[in-house]
Amino acid sequence: MCRIGCLLSGLLFILSTTSTDGFARAGRRVCAAAPQSRVATYAESHVQPVYQPYLTTCPGHRLCSTYRTIYKVAYRQVYRQLPQPAASCCPGWSRATSHALSCNRALCWVPCQNGGSCAFPGRCACPLGWTGRACQTDVDECAGQSHGCGQLCINTAGSYRCACRDGFSLAADDRVCQPLVPALEPETISQTGAPSEMKEEMKDLKSRVEALEQKLQLVLAPFHNLMPSAPEDVGADPISRLSHSLQQLDRIDSLSEQISFLEERLETCKC
Repeated sequence: MCRIGCLLSGLLFILSTTSTDGFARAGRRVCAAAPQSRVATYAESHVQPVYQPYLTTCPGHRLCSTYRTIYKVAYRQVYRQLPQPAASCCPGWSRATSHALSCNRALCWVPCQNGGSCAFPGRCACPLGWTGRACQTDVDECAGQSHGCGQLCINTAGSYRCACRDGFSLAADDRVCQPLVPALEPETISQTGAPSEMKEEMKDLKSRVEALEQKLQLVLAPFHNLMPSAPEDVGADPISRLSHSLQQLDRIDSLSEQISFLEERLETCKC
């Protein structure tokens, strides 16, 4: 029993005097601060005397009561101040979670702007189009020759766009400028046509209108004279004559509209 108590006491003494720097410095970017102390509680063995009474024979053949001392191993709670180095992150770094051993999260004193992220203490990783310690400065892509614009480069916040001079337009890639195709004016269209053919068409339409008017006069004559003398291609009854007359009027209106349209085209034509 005494051997077990001595072994435990020796083991606790070794643990209390051994440095724990190896445990405190686990992980990356971890710096050890000033040593701190903590209270350690453990059981300590010791030899405890025990006085045990017993009866014995005294001189004169009498019984006497006396004590004898015996020793046994006992245990008691011991409190001791143990040094313990406090492990903390190096300046500019922090732990991502409270349970993480490494300090892998960088700290930026100025918050990153425009979509940047803190990648190193005091410095941000910026997206394309921005620069600076906090991604606060716009990159002028038009200052160099890497923008790829065919004619004009216009810088914008965090980006840029291409533009073209007058008479040009952007192609499908939004970089190359191509010349604009001029729209044909009405005068050009009329000059490229065939005015002589239009005149011939107008003459033909006018002659057809005159023939229809003459035919209409013949058809309507019986109604004015109250005499049924109709053309050969019209029936003898008045209803057929009236229906035929209305059809002729519709045809005259259609031809008149075509003539008006052709006259307007001739007015715009400089022949």
